[in-house]
Amino acid sequence: MLTHLDALGQANMVDVTAKATTSREAMAESLVRMLPETLALIQNGGHPKGDVFAVARIAGIQAAKRTHELIPLCHPLLLTGIKVELTAEQPDAVRIRATCKLAGQTGVEMEALTAASIAALTLYDMCKAVDKGMVIESTRLLEKTGGKSGHYRAGETP
Repeated sequence: MLTHLDALGQANMVDVTAKATTSREAMAESLVRMLPETLALIQNGGHPKGDVFAVARIAGIQAAKRTHELIPLCHPLLLTGIKVELTAEQPDAVRIRATCKLAGQTGVEMEALTAASIAALTLYDMCKAVDKGMVIESTRLLEKTGGKSGHYRAGETP
């Protein structure tokens, strides 16, 4: 059932008033592929714009907090935790994992996906002068817990 549609098929924001407040967490990831030379530049701290991972991490955190401003039917959430990790994967990629947490009435999947996506776009923006051919791929939800639908882990059959 598509919960963002009313009885007439019109888009609306889901009313979560009656839902129980539960602990909820979601983890999402994005992968950015690049030239090995670009990854080496980032890892060796030789990038002229500074610490690429630090800037992308902050961008991801900011994005998670502003998801409701970017995606029309998302609820504004009081997130209690946001973690964005960037890991170099030799020879030519950076894996970004974003985890969002809260105690609330709706899930945090969109916040985690937004954080991972914006961190990836920020990494691209900072490195595009040396590698315009970077590819952002595999943005996906890895895991979510809490709420009525329970636990989800990518690759597992419900």
